[in-house]
Amino acid sequence: MKRNVIIIGAAGRDFHNFNTFFRGNKDYNVVAFTAEQIPGIDGRPYPAELAGKDLYPNGIPIFKESELPALIKKLNVDECVFAYSDKPYKYVMSVSAIVNAAGADFTLMGPKNTMIKSTKPVIAVGATRTGCGKSQTSRRIIEILAGMGLKVVAVRHPMPYDQDLNKQKVQRFATVEDLKKHNCTIEEMEEYEPHVVTKRNVIYAGVDYEAILREAEKDPGGCDIVLWDGGNNDFPFYTPDLFIGVADPLRPGAEVSYYPGEVVARMADVMVINKIDSASLENIIEVRKNLAAINPNAMVIDAASTLTIDKPELIKGKRVLVIEDGPTLTHGEMKIGAGTVAAMKCGAGELVDPRPYTVGEISQTFVNYPNIGTLLPAMGYGDQQMKDLETTIANTPCDAVVIGTPIDLPRFIKIKQPVVKIGYELQEIGKPDLEDVLVDFVKKFNLKK
Repeated sequence: MKRNVIIIGAAGRDFHNFNTFFRGNKDYNVVAFTAEQIPGIDGRPYPAELAGKDLYPNGIPIFKESELPALIKKLNVDECVFAYSDKPYKYVMSVSAIVNAAGADFTLMGPKNTMIKSTKPVIAVGATRTGCGKSQTSRRIIEILAGMGLKVVAVRHPMPYDQDLNKQKVQRFATVEDLKKHNCTIEEMEEYEPHVVTKRNVIYAGVDYEAILREAEKDPGGCDIVLWDGGNNDFPFYTPDLFIGVADPLRPGAEVSYYPGEVVARMADVMVINKIDSASLENIIEVRKNLAAINPNAMVIDAASTLTIDKPELIKGKRVLVIEDGPTLTHGEMKIGAGTVAAMKCGAGELVDPRPYTVGEISQTFVNYPNIGTLLPAMGYGDQQMKDLETTIANTPCDAVVIGTPIDLPRFIKIKQPVVKIGYELQEIGKPDLEDVLVDFVKKFNLKK
C-alpha cells in the first residue's frame, strides 16, 4: 500500500525533496505540504505541472503548519518529512513530538536521496546559520575563479514566493531587468542582485532544481563550474566536489545546536570562520573547538566581513534608522548586522527604535520575532509587505537611514530621509585562504585556461 506523506517546509527544501524522491514514486502519496517561516506561502497549490500530472492531476495543497495535527488525522498520514532549515534542535524535536503524537512517523531526509549529480564540477557554499556570510563567500569564490579565466554559473537555494509556482520552475538572472521580469521580492533581490550587478555574474534559481542544473550547465555564457549558493543553513541540493561551510563566532555554539547547520559543519571540506574582526576571542575559540570536535579533517580559514560605507558623514552624531537583511534578523536571530556595525563605527548618536512606527505586516513581523530589537528588517515577501516597509520608514523620525541589506533598496521603495548604503565583502586573514583551496580544485579538475 502507498504511504501517505506530508512534507513540512518553507517553499524550498520541501519542494526539492518532493521533486527528487517522491515525484513519480508510486510507493508514496504526498497528500499535502505545510508552510512555515515565510509569510504568505500557504494557500497556493504545488501545481500538477511540477508535481507530475499522472500521480497528482490536481496538484498538491499547501496548508499552514499549525494545521499539522488535524491534517495527519484527516488525511490518514503515515509519515511527515521535516524539510526546512535554521531551526534549533528543540524546535525540530517538538515538531517530531507533534507528528508522533498524532500517529505518524517523523523523517529527516539526507543527501543520498536528495542530491543531484552535475556534469560539471560543483563547488557548494553552506553555513551553520542564516547570516553567516555565505553570499559574500560565494562572491569571493567567483572573483577568484573569474580571475583565472573560468566561467562560473551560480545556482541559488530556492525562494519561490510567487503565487504561480509554474512561472518559477527555472529562472535565470543576468541583468537587473531579469529581476524585474521575474517580479522578485526584496528577499530574492538581496541574493540575486549582488551577483548580477556587482560581479556581472549569472545566477539561476526556481523550483525544479534538476531542470535548473541542466540549464545552468549549458548556460549561453559558458559554464566551467557550477557554484551552489546555499540558503539559511541547509546542505546542498547538488553533489559537491568541494564543500565550503561558513561559521559565525557572533553566535557560538549554533554550529552544534541548529538543524541542519551541524550537517553542514560535519560535511564541509573547508570551514570559513567569518567575522573574526567583530567577535570576541572567547567566542572564536569556542567555534574552533566545536568544529574540530565534529569535523577534524576540515581545513579552517579565518575571515573578516569588511564594510564599505558610501556617506559616513551622514551617520556621525546623528539619529539613524538601521535596516538589516530580513531573514538574518528573523529566523537567523542576529542582534546586529552590517548596518549596525557601520553605524557604531561611524559614531551614530542614536539608533532609532522603529517599533513605535511600524504598520501592517511589519508590525506583525515584530510580533512573530519579538527579539529583533531596535533594528528594522528589510521584509518584502510581497507587495503589501513592501508598502508597509515603506510606510514604516517614512513614519520613523530619524536624520538618516542606514541600509545594511545588499540591495539598492531605494530603487524599489521610496525613502524620504537621506540614505547611507553599506556594502560588505569577505576578506580572508592569513593562510590558508580561499585562493589556495581553489587553485588546488582547478588543478584537480584540469580547468586551467
